[in-house]
Amino acid sequence: MMLDTVNILEGSTFVTSDRRGDIDGTPITPHGLFALDTRFLSRWRLTLDGQSLAVLSADTQRYFGAQFFLAPSTGTTYVDSPMSVVRRRWIEGGLHEQVGIFNHTPEPRHVHLRLEVDADFADLFEVKDALAKKGHLYRRIEPNGLVLGYERDAFRRETQISIDAQDAQISEGAIEIDVDLAANGAWMALFQAIPFVDGFPSAPATFSETPDETLRRLDKKTEGWRQDAPRVRSDWRPAESVYNKSIDDLAALRLKLPTAPDAAMPAAGLPWFMSLFGRDSLITSYQALPFMPNLALDTLKTLASMQGRRVDAFRDEEPGKILHELRFGELTAFEERPHSPYFGSADSTTLWLILLDEYERWTGREDVVRQLEPAARAALKWIDEYGDRDGDGFIEYKRGIDETGLDNQCWKDSWDAIRFKDGRIAELPRATCELQGYAYDAKIRCARLARDIWGDSALAEQLEQGAAELKRRFNREFWLADKGYYALALDKDKAQVDSLTSNIGHLLWSGIVDEDKVQPTVDKLMGESMFSGWGIRTMAHGEGAYNPIGYHVGTVWPHDNSIIAMGLARYGYRQEAAQIAQAMTEAAMYFDARLPEAFAGYPRNLTNYPAEYPTACSPQAWATGTPLLLMRAVMGLEPQGARLTVDPVLPQAIGQLEISGIPGRWGRVDVSADAARSLMAALEAAAAEAPGAIRELFAALDESAIPAMGDDVATTVGFRLGDGGDWLIGVNHGKVQVQETFDVADCVMEMSEETLMAILRGDQNARTPRCPAR
Repeated sequence: MMLDTVNILEGSTFVTSDRRGDIDGTPITPHGLFALDTRFLSRWRLTLDGQSLAVLSADTQRYFGAQFFLAPSTGTTYVDSPMSVVRRRWIEGGLHEQVGIFNHTPEPRHVHLRLEVDADFADLFEVKDALAKKGHLYRRIEPNGLVLGYERDAFRRETQISIDAQDAQISEGAIEIDVDLAANGAWMALFQAIPFVDGFPSAPATFSETPDETLRRLDKKTEGWRQDAPRVRSDWRPAESVYNKSIDDLAALRLKLPTAPDAAMPAAGLPWFMSLFGRDSLITSYQALPFMPNLALDTLKTLASMQGRRVDAFRDEEPGKILHELRFGELTAFEERPHSPYFGSADSTTLWLILLDEYERWTGREDVVRQLEPAARAALKWIDEYGDRDGDGFIEYKRGIDETGLDNQCWKDSWDAIRFKDGRIAELPRATCELQGYAYDAKIRCARLARDIWGDSALAEQLEQGAAELKRRFNREFWLADKGYYALALDKDKAQVDSLTSNIGHLLWSGIVDEDKVQPTVDKLMGESMFSGWGIRTMAHGEGAYNPIGYHVGTVWPHDNSIIAMGLARYGYRQEAAQIAQAMTEAAMYFDARLPEAFAGYPRNLTNYPAEYPTACSPQAWATGTPLLLMRAVMGLEPQGARLTVDPVLPQAIGQLEISGIPGRWGRVDVSADAARSLMAALEAAAAEAPGAIRELFAALDESAIPAMGDDVATTVGFRLGDGGDWLIGVNHGKVQVQETFDVADCVMEMSEETLMAILRGDQNARTPRCPAR
């Protein structure tokens, strides 16, 4: 899909422009050079002889750089342009751009280049909300450059613009140059725009390197990041492409804060969330843990260092709580917004505990768990003393200040996300179902840490007892017996919010689901009202608030699906997890191999491609982490003590999959799997666990086609599963057998792989086709 904007980024610094490379920032066009939540350029517009240039193409093969190939318009398709322009742009602490003008004629040419510049120094929230500035804007012309500035009391931001050409004419709003081009000649100039924060540059302007030297140096750094990550090979190219794009995007989103310059954590997403978000960084670090464990380490330590210490209603801060969002813009500096940091997240604290345990399981770093023990104990205390607001045993949330706090403090944090089946919005405080699952999982995990590492068996027993009680009460209070699924939430009156949503999939990931409720939960998730064909919707089609382009009420979120896939795999529904993985990978290829934050929930058979959500962030951290977690789910990668276990059930499209150099307490290991062998293993497991299902399947077949069932009879049926291959399942004198052929089958049936697996699981809703004799 072609995008109207071109984005390049490095940590919290990023540039958003049109396809000409021009920046023209308005409230509805969020173009600009941004750093630390401030727009340092709102205008950067290049013209030749007073005319904008026509776009030939735009290239963003590097996350930190772009090239724009342009030409002056001739006004007619019958006359070719005599010149072309190439803008080579990259980010390294600021914007750097080489402009090249090329004369393609045997005559000399003269052109007038003008670069219009401006900076409104809007706080990111002002860009979104079109708020007026309260400080003073100023301009200062300097030799070979221009300073654009903004000041409000002690808050000062400047953009220093420079050019390496000596004959530039500089005014307060533009840099202009008269260019004389030789016959078939070229002209080059380097422009730079460097942000200054309170008098200090984010990076020094430099002309000591040529652009080619700079880009080679930056490419080398990126290649080092890639080399450190495991390598993936597959005979299904989309699997490789999507993985490689994710690795590059994680490099682009690495965030180094002024308050933690030595740590690199995932920023949440471009353009609105290029800062530290507790929930986003934690989930992304969890997704990437088998591939890049250092992200988890830096995230754990940085968030612990800013853990809540006091009760502050303005910031929704409480002792032990993990932050939601950290900002550095003007509105935060003057406490017009509470993000210094803001703690309005009811799940970051439990997710931090989950990641702490998962990090130790993968890396064996007991020293980190000991170092962070005080923070972990404070977080556990928060769950019971502050997370549970009314003593009913469940985590609820309600903002401290209505004017500034978030209405919803779960991952679906838009104001209208928590709705009843009839569309009504649930009243605060709210206890969403997945919050309880996270709390259950956190207590179970921390019981292990307390017993095995902290040496506190009393705490371990307390946590295990608390988790068991929470699971018992949760399955009683949240289960909708008449509907066969869990409530989305309990409202302020403890009424069950009864819309069917993807939140129930997170319950599988946490392990809080009772065994008798697993199958109905899976059936709802994979049913047509929830599964669009591209992924599981945030809200089921048919619910009162459902909207396929509603932010949290019908769209498909990739990270949501990755967590659900892990939950399905946890309870043994490996084929369903593989189905989600294949659908997500196929969807990604329509977005240049990069999954966006969200996309529309239209059914696949309606659109035949995943429709874009209009304001989705891309790249976005936990969407970027999604392919990594899905790869873990289908490969069955789990740490077991000092070794890595592998139990693959691959999507059929993948064929073969190899992952080389998976890091962990075992060093680095290579793993591989084959989809055909994975399907055979799944069929064998199903046959071994439920031979009765095989007998019931055969009993439903046409009796004229096969002999009657019995322990003294050998009966075989072939299954043609399309992309799933050809298989034979038989009962030979009472023993179930599986083979990858059906040459000797008594009859042959055609069905999908999903239908066969549903039948083998005993799904009463699965329709068994008749089996004609061969």
